[in-house]
Amino acid sequence: MPESSNPDPLMSRLAAFEVVQEVLWRKKALDDAMVASRAYAVLAGPDRAYCSFITRTALRRLGQIDDLIAHCIKDRLPRKARPVYDVLRVGIAQLLFSATADHAAVDTTVELCRTVGQVPFAKLVNAVMRRLQREGAGLVARQNAAALNTPAWLRESWVAAYGRDTADAIAQMHLETPPIDLTVKSDAPGWAEKLGGTVVLGGSVRLTDAVDVATLAGFEDGAWWVQDAAARLVTGLLGDVADKSVFDLCAAPGGKTLELASAGARVTALDISEKRVRRLDENLARTGLVAETVCADARTWAPKAPADFVVLDAPCSSTGTLRRHPDVQHLKSADDVTKLADVQAGLLDAAAKLVVPGGTLLYATCSLQPEEGPDAVDAFLARTPGFARATITAADAAGLDEAVTPVGDFRTLPSFMAEQGGMDGFFAARLVRAGN
Repeated sequence: MPESSNPDPLMSRLAAFEVVQEVLWRKKALDDAMVASRAYAVLAGPDRAYCSFITRTALRRLGQIDDLIAHCIKDRLPRKARPVYDVLRVGIAQLLFSATADHAAVDTTVELCRTVGQVPFAKLVNAVMRRLQREGAGLVARQNAAALNTPAWLRESWVAAYGRDTADAIAQMHLETPPIDLTVKSDAPGWAEKLGGTVVLGGSVRLTDAVDVATLAGFEDGAWWVQDAAARLVTGLLGDVADKSVFDLCAAPGGKTLELASAGARVTALDISEKRVRRLDENLARTGLVAETVCADARTWAPKAPADFVVLDAPCSSTGTLRRHPDVQHLKSADDVTKLADVQAGLLDAAAKLVVPGGTLLYATCSLQPEEGPDAVDAFLARTPGFARATITAADAAGLDEAVTPVGDFRTLPSFMAEQGGMDGFFAARLVRAGN
């Protein structure tokens, strides 16, 4: 766990408080919430890492933490005291779910309460923190962490799709800080040795320690880029793309674009967001890889000619990435899944028109929801003559047998490779257009 080194230890806690409020009450994505926090902006190095760790811990274990608060505070606090709950969320994340010293967690939480204008409730916060200092470990041991920390609609959907045991295993992995995976241009074993990592799934370099990747060897030289191992496998499902034309739709921030360009493909990378396209251009510049970038809506884009391969990594609920983005479960709902499934259908229909006869459309989402995976593909095939599934095999998936579904699609779960740190949840289907 990162340690706070700021001479004013309250600042990293204040930043965590502000970020938690931005996510839970103003419904901002975690990255945007950090940008919005004035306290976070002044942090640097270890203090910024500590704030990020505490914030993510509070969001990952929000169900447990709120259950503990309810155990200690029986009557609902008045609306004007709503910030007290967020003060306690940040404090309990430190006290019970980090290596922060008890006295530091208690003292800074009480001081934070005063700092954010909740002076009348400082004694209450002190009482709650000291009670949990005594009783918290025992209370946590009796909690059902997997159930408490997963919104009911998500848990029910996973139980229906994967069974209760697997749903619990997925939820348990979401409580862990994920490793950092790197995709390297070449020599994965050499880079693993140089960076103190290990090679997983035939080519990703996995780092288990929290680190600022921009400080690592090879970053400035563009020798690698950050990309979850499961995401790297998705692009590999296309096979040999050397000297083939590839449209990478909804491409930013560009992990798949970089991988395709590194494999020798002639890539056109498209995204609807100018800001995200700029980020993609920056990643291409850093790595020295070449791809044409286009800012456009894939549903209306009209290139001069179709491509041999089209990759559609469609916008989705992102429920497969909760290990890295614990804010998602607090920002998305079942209604969002339904709305996004409609968007994905429109994108699939548009993408199909961009594939040459005999070419391949690779549909992918970082979602665990069936509506954004196999259900979307089944509906597409039912309404789109001339396309068929091209069965994916374990060999296509770097030998990961469990990632191949009964109908030949690709599905990873966060609980896969749990002893090695897990992976993001991805779905992909390989669809071939009829013709020569």
